[in-house]
Amino acid sequence: MRKIEKKYEDPLSLVWLHAAEQMGLRIERSAEVNASWDGVGVLTIGTPETLDADDSLAQMILHEVCHALCEGPESLARLDWGLGSEPDKKVHEHAALRLQAALADQIGMRAFFASTTIFRHYYDQLPADPLAKGDDPAIALAQVGWERAHAGPWAEALAVALERTAQIAAAIADIATPDSLWCRSAR
Repeated sequence: MRKIEKKYEDPLSLVWLHAAEQMGLRIERSAEVNASWDGVGVLTIGTPETLDADDSLAQMILHEVCHALCEGPESLARLDWGLGSEPDKKVHEHAALRLQAALADQIGMRAFFASTTIFRHYYDQLPADPLAKGDDPAIALAQVGWERAHAGPWAEALAVALERTAQIAAAIADIATPDSLWCRSAR
């Protein structure tokens, strides 16, 4: 019997788990949730079998980070970023999606980091500049989130995670199968 001393870990997951750690977020996995923030440091993400085939741990972490950035530092102390008490949660979800798209656009990976669940249609309909002025009330929240993403305490960890994701994508783009999110045409 061979003694196994090491285990395989997905490189993209390692990138985003490290980023989350740098931001002070501890990631746990559970089949009981899609995603849930406990307000005291633990972000629980669904297990692979509970997520869609085009979801990744990286995408889920980025999305939840976008919620925190849009909602502000005070949201870190609230269950699910305080969104459970918001009368119009949809605006807040849309803001996180706009920020998610804008951040992913920096590395040319909007499709790769696309939204999951029922909000995918909204995400897919976002304009080339998801933060451009307009009449959607989510824009203002997303713009504030953008500022926090680039000047706040999470800015460096987020920038590094996005850059490392782009490096992985570049390394395998030419060998990814056409039905893979890593395929250049899927980006």
